[in-house]
Amino acid sequence: MPMPQTTTEAQKRALIAGSVGNFIEWYEFAVYGFLATVIAQNFFRLQGEAELTGIILTYASFAIAFFFRPLGAIFFGRMGDRIGRKPTLIFVLIMMTLVTTAIGVIPTYASIGVAAPLIVTGLRILQGLFAGGEYGGAVSLMTEFAPKGQRGRYGAWQSFTVALGLLAGAGIVALLSAVLSADQMHSWGWRVPFFLALPMGMVALWLRYSMEETPSFVRQQQTQNAQQPAAVSASFGTTIRIILLAISRVMVWSAAGYTYLVIMPTYLQSSLHTGFNQALLIAVISNLGFAATIIPAGILSDKIGRRSVMVLAACLLLVLALPLLNVLQVDSSTLLVKALVVFVAGGIVGLLAGPGPAMLAEMFPTRVRYTGLGLAYSLSNAVFSGCAGLIITSLIKQTGNLDIPAWYIMVTAAISIPALMTLNKKDHLRSLDEAES
Repeated sequence: MPMPQTTTEAQKRALIAGSVGNFIEWYEFAVYGFLATVIAQNFFRLQGEAELTGIILTYASFAIAFFFRPLGAIFFGRMGDRIGRKPTLIFVLIMMTLVTTAIGVIPTYASIGVAAPLIVTGLRILQGLFAGGEYGGAVSLMTEFAPKGQRGRYGAWQSFTVALGLLAGAGIVALLSAVLSADQMHSWGWRVPFFLALPMGMVALWLRYSMEETPSFVRQQQTQNAQQPAAVSASFGTTIRIILLAISRVMVWSAAGYTYLVIMPTYLQSSLHTGFNQALLIAVISNLGFAATIIPAGILSDKIGRRSVMVLAACLLLVLALPLLNVLQVDSSTLLVKALVVFVAGGIVGLLAGPGPAMLAEMFPTRVRYTGLGLAYSLSNAVFSGCAGLIITSLIKQTGNLDIPAWYIMVTAAISIPALMTLNKKDHLRSLDEAES
């Protein structure tokens, strides 16, 4: 059988098609995070409970969705490894879009009582399932289509569209809060960002429908042979070991990313008493810093290796997390100084997010790549991203220590640095089909 040929046009289509789903996924997660205080008021502000308790319940709903992402990664990952990247990515995109849009039509707690937060939580669980099937497929699609020596750049586009999704979410929420009154924002304005997911999803569906299957998957399907049960068992054990190593490598990326890019507005409002609009502006700036370094970091990792770039970023977070947060806490710090601090923090996270997708793709063989990297990423995000707001807010409430966000990042950095040091310096030079063993 002839092997598939990859054209430049097919590579471009794969890059765009892989990116659009990530954009929608992270746009919604950003919107939910940035509207946490509004959602808490509408759905989780229970009678007789403090305002901070409502925020904690909102983040609990936020976190539970992340714990269903690994299930989605397993189910849709196996589907993508067996029937192909294209059909699986199309299905998860459709479902993710419909569920996100549905959040915008839920009646509030004042209208239907306890059913409201239960429905929100149920939809968040469905979002988690479908989002779990998105990442592994998108990264597999991009890196398997990447030209030789450019996996870092291609994979970085996945992270870059995450930044664009976060920026779009923050920008739309900031725009609505600027043009609407506080009462309008709480009564109906918060629904608008969720409704916007529907037209976005229609455009994304059109783009994905026109893409091709990846050449690596086609080659694997053409050359695979029946394996003995012992070989399958050995392969399974090896895959689990690699997944655990991958989680160790990306946990600081997950923790720092959500701390600086998503939950920071709520921390600034609830702990440092910053105004809503100023907190959102600071969030936009941190995401701009994040976006600014992703593509350059991915390209740099193609030249000097994933290990050098990612270890440097993790070390910077270990050393700078506390000083950067302390600057935000000083009352005399101007908006310009705070903006510079969060821009730098976001930029350091971008140094991890640029090479990260290619690093994960290089850890797994084609036959389990969709499942393996998707599961590693989703498990890391479930624990260290999805729980970030819940852990940080709860610990601040219990201890009164406003440095908790920095310590959270520093602990994960201390674990990730040794794991990243085990990366092979030449992983970026070998064929993608040569997995770690």
